Order: sequence, then structure tokens, then C-alpha cells
Amino acid sequence: MSELKTRFEAAVAASKQLPERPSNDELLQLYALYKQASEGDVEGKRPGFTDMVGRAKYDAWAAVKGTASDAAMTRYVELVESLKG
Repeated sequence: MSELKTRFEAAVAASKQLPERPSNDELLQLYALYKQASEGDVEGKRPGFTDMVGRAKYDAWAAVKGTASDAAMTRYVELVESLKG
């Protein structure tokens, strides 16, 4: 396993034990970067206007479309480190 993948998995675990709950924007960034790193570009239809949470998640993930998996992992690790304080 690569060093980056190891750091990414450690950051995923650390994200569940942050001292403070991240803001909604930060949570959306974490979600989008995690999905981009683990699954690649967003696919499927954008959820309808009645599913506001699903729509926000879809939009956040779509915003990082085209980002390479390694770049998404790096940004995720950096974001978690900044949230740890």
C-alpha cells in the first residue's frame, strides 16, 4: 500500500474523532474529496429539489470532478489536518 493511501486511511479515521464538528461546508468538502478519491467522478442524475442534502452532496462532489485520485487524497488529508487544530 502506498504511503499516500495509508495517510488517507488514517485521515478518514481521524475525521471521525475531530475535537469539534466541522461546518456544513467543511463536511461537504470532506465528503466530495473522499468520494472523488475512492470512486472517481460523480455519475448519475442530480437529485431533485426535494432532496436538499443529496443535492448538496452531489453538487460538492461534482465541483471536484476531474480531480485525480491522488490529488483528492492529498487534499482530504490536508483538510483533516487543518480541522484537527
